[in-house]
Amino acid sequence: MAIRVYLDDVLRARGMTARELCAKVGITEANLSILRSGKAKGIRFGTVNRICYFLGCDVGDILKFDGNLEENDDE
Repeated sequence: MAIRVYLDDVLRARGMTARELCAKVGITEANLSILRSGKAKGIRFGTVNRICYFLGCDVGDILKFDGNLEENDDE
């Protein structure tokens, strides 16, 4: 995937568990796990907003473009 997810790094740096973040953001642990693994096909801006708010971070801290074009028939 051309977008890398660094959510685990930010969680670790903030001393917060994934379970705590799920409770604050209002998403299931299963959905957060899919995002953390990098297998998510999309994420709502509202969810990103809440994640960044509760982690006190910027979008670029948790999502980074790796410089490659991903060609996918699903898009």
